[in-house]
Amino acid sequence: MVKMNLNYSYRESLGKALVKIGEKKKEVVVVDSDVSKSTYTKYFAEKFPNRFVSVGISEQDLIGFSAGLALGGKIPIAVAFSMFLMRAWEQIRNTIARDKLNVKIIGTHSGLSDFLDGSSHQALEDISLIRILPNFTVVAPSDIVSTEKLVYEMVDHIGPVYMRIGRDNSPKIYDDQEEFKIGKSKTLIEGDDILIISYGPMVEISREVVNLLRKKGFSSSLIDLYSIKPFDEQNVIKLAYKSNLIAIIEEHNVNGGVGDMISSFLSSRLPRKVVKIGIEDSFGTSARNYLELIEFFKLTPKNIEERLKVIYDEL
Repeated sequence: MVKMNLNYSYRESLGKALVKIGEKKKEVVVVDSDVSKSTYTKYFAEKFPNRFVSVGISEQDLIGFSAGLALGGKIPIAVAFSMFLMRAWEQIRNTIARDKLNVKIIGTHSGLSDFLDGSSHQALEDISLIRILPNFTVVAPSDIVSTEKLVYEMVDHIGPVYMRIGRDNSPKIYDDQEEFKIGKSKTLIEGDDILIISYGPMVEISREVVNLLRKKGFSSSLIDLYSIKPFDEQNVIKLAYKSNLIAIIEEHNVNGGVGDMISSFLSSRLPRKVVKIGIEDSFGTSARNYLELIEFFKLTPKNIEERLKVIYDEL
């Protein structure tokens, strides 16, 4: 079993950040779909019961109610499991995106993080479904610090935002003083041979991939692309320019994910060999823990390092 430092909780960080932002901005209202104990919006509900609404297990109503709050001048933060938010995609498209409403949507338990409940609860398509919508901003924090900071950032941003976070499988990559801005990225490591672009919990796995590649004589760069739409085009171009191979590592279906987005972007600007590493056109499955699923889908640092080495040697 692979061992990684993923001992912190995304949802814990989210719950605490919502309370802090609620103290600063009285117009913030949190709307939940009867999962407050799981998403940790319960913290906000306990602190601000008059600014918390549970619509029940009805994601379409979650979005419609949030749209009404936005039209009334509030800043609604709609929270639910990522997978079940996709039930409301039509409402997100026709109500939030088309009218460019100031609604913040947070999808928790994304990717493989809801390991025990299996494929019905594992959102591996949400980024592709939301990033194609006009007017939407999409962010995906990689650790507990960036989760908290991006909650503040998304609330200050005018317009619809989708944030994707995991359940509890978070590392701590950044110092508490680190700042995060929509449209920017973080260069964690800079090298010359391979550029790795990642987001979410796969950033920590990608750091270990870089370390393993270094032992094999490869110099690699690593970008935390926490802002997916808009993304930091300038930084991607700068580091791609000096790299022979680009690898996008994500906890998402490779079809329609960030790998497709970066491939499309580079194809007309700076043609490079691009490798998309993620879930290969399949659903998830259940497991006893998160890292067991990482093993199953061959997303361990060792699996990825071996794959990239073979591809690079064939260039």
